[in-house]
Amino acid sequence: DPTVVLALVTERGGPTSPTAIIARQLAIPCVVGVVGALAVPEGGDLLVDGTTGGVEVAPDPAEAQERVLADRARREQVAAWSGPGATADGVPVKLVANVADPESAATAGAEPVEGVGLFRTELCFLNRADEPGVEEQAAIYAEVLRPFTGQVVVVRTLDAGSDKPVAFATQVGEENPALGVRGLRLSFDNPALLVRQLDAIRLAADRTGAEVQVMAPMVATVAEAAGFAGLVRERGLRAGVMIEVPAAALLAHRMLEVVDFLSIGTNDLTQYTMAADRMATDLAHLTDPWQPAVLQLIAITAHAGRQAGKPVGVCGEAAADPLLACALVGMGITSLSMAPAAVRAVGARLAGVSAETCEEVAEAVLGATDPAAARAAALLVVERRG
Repeated sequence: DPTVVLALVTERGGPTSPTAIIARQLAIPCVVGVVGALAVPEGGDLLVDGTTGGVEVAPDPAEAQERVLADRARREQVAAWSGPGATADGVPVKLVANVADPESAATAGAEPVEGVGLFRTELCFLNRADEPGVEEQAAIYAEVLRPFTGQVVVVRTLDAGSDKPVAFATQVGEENPALGVRGLRLSFDNPALLVRQLDAIRLAADRTGAEVQVMAPMVATVAEAAGFAGLVRERGLRAGVMIEVPAAALLAHRMLEVVDFLSIGTNDLTQYTMAADRMATDLAHLTDPWQPAVLQLIAITAHAGRQAGKPVGVCGEAAADPLLACALVGMGITSLSMAPAAVRAVGARLAGVSAETCEEVAEAVLGATDPAAARAAALLVVERRG
C-alpha cells in the first residue's frame, strides 16, 4: 500500500532528534544520518532495520523476505509479554510510557504500562501563538491523564526552547539556544508562566483521578530544584526534577534532599556531557547514550537514589533499548519510561534476566572504554547468564 509509511530514512539528524523520537512514538522504524540517503533512486527497494540502524539498497528479494519473516517471529514473541515489568527473579522494574498528547496517551493506555513517566506538555502547544489560559490547559492535560486513573503520571513542565520552540514562551534570537533560556529557566523572568501551568496540572489531576507528579526540565542547581519543589508541593503534588545537566547529576544526592524523585533525560544529558548537538549528524557517534561518561553520570544518579531511598527513573530514549535497560536496572534505576511501542521489547528482555545479571551487566558497561565495547560487554553477560 503506497499510502502506508513503513520506515523513515533521513540523511541528516541524530538518533535523539525530534524526528527520531516522534517516529518511535508512532512505532515507525527510523534510521537517521544516513550518508547518501537523498541519492537513493526513487521507486527502489530498501531493507531498513530500525533496531541496528542498517539500510540496504536493492537487497536480494529472497534474503530480504527471510529476514523480514525472522523479525516478525521475534516480534510475535515480544508481543506475548504482558507485564508487569520485573526481572526473572521478581525484582520489580516500573515500565511506563512517554506521551505527548491525547492520541499518544490513548495508545499508551492500551499497552501493558504502569502509568506515564514523561508527559511532554510542550508538544501540545508547538502550533500555538498565544499561551492557553489555565482552564484550557487543564482541559488538555485532563484528556491525557484520563486513561491512567489510579496510576502515576509524571508531568513535565514546559521544556520549550532550543529544538522545541513554543511561540508564547521561547526567547527569540538567542545566539546559542541549547545553552540558553529553556525549560525551567523560562520561569526566571516569567514566573507566572510556571504558576499558571502548575495550577492547570492540579485541576487536571483533580478531574481525572490520576496520581500526578510534576518535574521540571533543565535544572542545574539545588536552589532551582528547591524553589520548584516548593511551588509544586503548595499544590499538594509530588515534585521531581530532570537530570539533564551534568552539574545536576554530580549533585544528585543533594537534589534528593529537596525533591521526591529524579528522572534522567538521557537525550539532553548525553548532549551536554559530550558537548555535541543532538541534531548534528556528524556528531551522532558522540550522542550515543552508551558513551562511558554518560553511563558514569547515570550510575552516580542511581546510586544517590539508592542511598536516599527515593526513585530514580530514566525517561530518555535510552530507556527504550532492551539491552541498555538491563544495565540501567543493574545500576539501580527503578523505572524506565519510553515510547509505548518499545515497552514489550524491554519488558520481555528484563523478564529473561535476573537482578544479579543486571548488576553484572552494569559493572561490565561501566568498565568499557567506548560505546561499542559497552554494548559488546553487555551482550556477552546477558547471553552467558540469560
